[in-house]
Amino acid sequence: MNDLNFSGTFSLVVYCAETKRLGVAVASGSKSVGKRVPHVKPGVGAVATQAYTRIVYGRKGLELMSRGLKPKQVLKRLLKNDPESNLRQVAMIDIKGRTSTFTGKDAPEWKGVIQGEGYIAIGNLLSGEEVLRALVKGFIQSKEKLAIRMANALEMASLIGGDRRGERSAALLLAEPDNIEVKLMVDEDKSPISKLIEKLQDTYNCVRTYT
Repeated sequence: MNDLNFSGTFSLVVYCAETKRLGVAVASGSKSVGKRVPHVKPGVGAVATQAYTRIVYGRKGLELMSRGLKPKQVLKRLLKNDPESNLRQVAMIDIKGRTSTFTGKDAPEWKGVIQGEGYIAIGNLLSGEEVLRALVKGFIQSKEKLAIRMANALEMASLIGGDRRGERSAALLLAEPDNIEVKLMVDEDKSPISKLIEKLQDTYNCVRTYT
């Protein structure tokens, strides 16, 4: 797979200060988004690299964070070495809850970022800003397990407009401090978020309690 792929995408990058969990939930109108956009390393950090995706932001970003660099230092270094940084959109969060984001001027519209305590909502090629607002609302309002809250957020963002092309793939990665708790991907489906939620229900052996 090439290191450069287009991913019109909405993503939620999360950190739980209480449990030290880190995760990324993502949906896209491109296929196989889970193989490119979300990157998580237990006890280190989480990264979403999208728009005209360069996977090195995830792989190298986590490596640099594991060596003690702050997300802002990491992102600054990676952008400096990227001659096409204007095409990127990246969000990073580390095990201490420190964050950094970047949206290149040539990333597809609508594009933007919303940040709050313990989360980053980021997207491009969206129907509008309301998609990220819905992503945040779905995450904050849910009282379920963290992974289910993340899936809930994806679904709410999709219902409000999501990717302008509609969604084609989705993924969810969630790590505890010392291991991967959830790794689910739907590479191509007419309703990838619904399929992701079905897989998540099987993982936790639970029933759906939200709409």
